[in-house]
Amino acid sequence: MAGTVEELTANYEEDGVLVVKEVGKEVLTKGAWATVMFLHQDLDRKTGEYGPPKITIRRYQRRDGVYMARSKFTISSENQARQISAKIAEWYPEK
Repeated sequence: MAGTVEELTANYEEDGVLVVKEVGKEVLTKGAWATVMFLHQDLDRKTGEYGPPKITIRRYQRRDGVYMARSKFTISSENQARQISAKIAEWYPEK
């Protein structure tokens, strides 16, 4: 359990093996509800290699001094990330 936003991580271990490896992190919002975007890679158990990077956006709620995961969305491919990015750029054009 994380007590601060900075302690939140996407790293996940099973039986001492790092199966989700965090390679980047961006805190989007802090407070009672925090939003954090992680760049991570999943371990391919067959090959022992980490796969292509994915992006996960997670929401955490702080209760009793501890952040608890409440929701998440994973952008599973580079193509999907670019589609989302293009749509955001369309909806929020630079001024």
